[in-house]
Amino acid sequence: MALDRAELHHLLTRVQDGVVSRRQVLELGGDDNDVERMLRRRELTRVHTGVYVDHTGRLTRAQAEWAAVLAFWPAALSEESALPGHRLDVVIVAVDGERRCQELPRVWVRRTNGLARRVDWTASPPRVLLEQATIDVMSRKIVADDVAGAFATLAEVCHSRRTDPRRITHALAGRPRVAGRRILAATLSDLATGACSVLERGYLHRVERAHGLPRASRQHPSTATGEATAHDVRYAELGIEVELDGRPFHDNARGRDADARRDLAELVVSEVTTARVTYGMVFRDGCWTASMIGRLLRSRGWSGEVRRCPRCPAGLDPA
Repeated sequence: MALDRAELHHLLTRVQDGVVSRRQVLELGGDDNDVERMLRRRELTRVHTGVYVDHTGRLTRAQAEWAAVLAFWPAALSEESALPGHRLDVVIVAVDGERRCQELPRVWVRRTNGLARRVDWTASPPRVLLEQATIDVMSRKIVADDVAGAFATLAEVCHSRRTDPRRITHALAGRPRVAGRRILAATLSDLATGACSVLERGYLHRVERAHGLPRASRQHPSTATGEATAHDVRYAELGIEVELDGRPFHDNARGRDADARRDLAELVVSEVTTARVTYGMVFRDGCWTASMIGRLLRSRGWSGEVRRCPRCPAGLDPA
């Protein structure tokens, strides 16, 4: 049986971004002699053992992904490599949990139980389903105490409009074992509802208590805008309010206007200054945030001192 060159050309140019494997050449009726001949003629160039590309230049991102998947076939893009807009300079692939594979340069391998049902095999190249990949990345970051990074991953994925917190929550419910499940689920709830419970607890423990800031009131009622609202954190005697903003973005200008309107109304009606604090400011830069909030409180008459916590970097002045 002779190599079907028309099918090989279609596979290279229309399906796999110029990448092909030895296995596929054999399936198209070719043999190792055909492969060696194409290599000598520079019609193909070896990328990994048994994986080739149809040029001699630098691989594109898509070609690197195809080469990694074909090198470990059956395999699929996983974790960050399965997310939109990922920026890692390596390719992460998932293989069945029972396999033993040696990683290749710039390719990381993840052994995954139940791989077949977690992959979109029709994607080009095949990849772990977006909701599953998002859970994997968030779980890893939460275990590493990077809640801000986990939230950033969730925000970026949902901002792509390819999925939403509801679908990710549904996928999480179908997985019996996920490290950091409680925080992961609460973070999904934060983004879906704006409740910001994870962010509120983080501010209380990582910013306020850890650095000796005065005790604030929570969910403080207000009618400054003419409607009943509740404010996240208020240092009432000092005229300072902290709004914990768990939204990575507003859906439209109306949302931004509502926040600005409320902040201005509070300043005019009750002379309360509002500081907006985000996930990153609590979970990544909590010590710096405590220092800034402390200075703001001292400018309004607080006589206490911001104290250092075990996380405070050496060069940070908490005064």
